[in-house]
Amino acid sequence: MDTSKLPANVFDPNCPSRVILQRIGDKWASLVIQVLGDGPVRFSELRKMVNVVTPKVLTQTLRTLERDGLITRTIHAQVPPRVDYELTEMGASLLEPLRMLREWAESHVPAILEARDAYDEEQDKAVLGPAGG
Repeated sequence: MDTSKLPANVFDPNCPSRVILQRIGDKWASLVIQVLGDGPVRFSELRKMVNVVTPKVLTQTLRTLERDGLITRTIHAQVPPRVDYELTEMGASLLEPLRMLREWAESHVPAILEARDAYDEEQDKAVLGPAGG
């Protein structure tokens, strides 16, 4: 059966859309895409802007995004060689959804931290008992 003709369904474990959603949801991939939203960036600058990512993980992320057609890699013939990464049209189409997710996350930080503290406190009470020990 040719599954390429079937409609995409992220809830179907065999659907490629599930892998794509995982890729977009990866913290490094989404950060790289957002950094590249301002235009082409060299590897070293990209690493500084994404912050804390190791060179190995950033390289793997860039290769995967390039393989998926979300970014392009341009090698400039100079000494030392210069490599620029840039969003493709399809990659740029992710900027708005990612911006909305980022804004949601940033605006809900206080409420989420409060919920975590309340949850943790309830878990501690359940383990330690009402007297706290």
